[in-house]
Amino acid sequence: MKTKPFSEQIAIVTGGGTGIGRAFAEALAQAETTVVIASRREEVLKQTAAELNTKFSAERIVPFGCDVLDRDQIEALVSFAFERWNCIDILINNAGLAVPETVEAITETGWSTVLDTNLRSVMQLTRAMLPHMMAEDFGDIVNVSSQAGKHGFADVPSYCAAKFGMLGYAEALRDHVRRQGANVRVFNFCPGLVDVENALAEQSPRPGFIHVKNMADTLMYALSLDREVVLEDINLYAR
Repeated sequence: MKTKPFSEQIAIVTGGGTGIGRAFAEALAQAETTVVIASRREEVLKQTAAELNTKFSAERIVPFGCDVLDRDQIEALVSFAFERWNCIDILINNAGLAVPETVEAITETGWSTVLDTNLRSVMQLTRAMLPHMMAEDFGDIVNVSSQAGKHGFADVPSYCAAKFGMLGYAEALRDHVRRQGANVRVFNFCPGLVDVENALAEQSPRPGFIHVKNMADTLMYALSLDREVVLEDINLYAR
């Protein structure tokens, strides 16, 4: 089964400018992976890329402005990466948001925004990316779901629906690549509360939260496993 060292891999991380996405990008860059970080906030992306590239004294982080609500921009992101490096090895679907609304007060706008950002974009990105991975017979798709993808919470019903849906979609995706005999793995992260406000290495997370470094360490562990091994749902939460 085909393998590749991290130093020869190309990754795309959505929501890669801050929080969990930045932690993922930093961990991958530490392993010498080239990482395209994508989000709507181009200035944040550029700042993150400059900081991490300075830290590693190498141009390993590439910013790319992309609104995952726009299918054309998703296609442009995938085309950019494939045309520049001729491969895409890791896709991390991390972009997401929540709109606090009770079940009886859900608005059409809130529902659509959350479902389109957290679920539809995952389908569209994966659909655009998968043919390249299948042709190369190598790839890893990492979906950042949540404990809200396994347990319902009254104040964020649309978020729960999207994250539950992500796990269902990932199951279908995993079954598809298995049937094709493809060397493509699908990982789902289902964290509890993650402290994205205290994300520096020297900072301690708030009580009941985990530090983003734990997410990044787990990512690298999962990706480092033998290609025959897949961790399907990875649960992380504070004691």
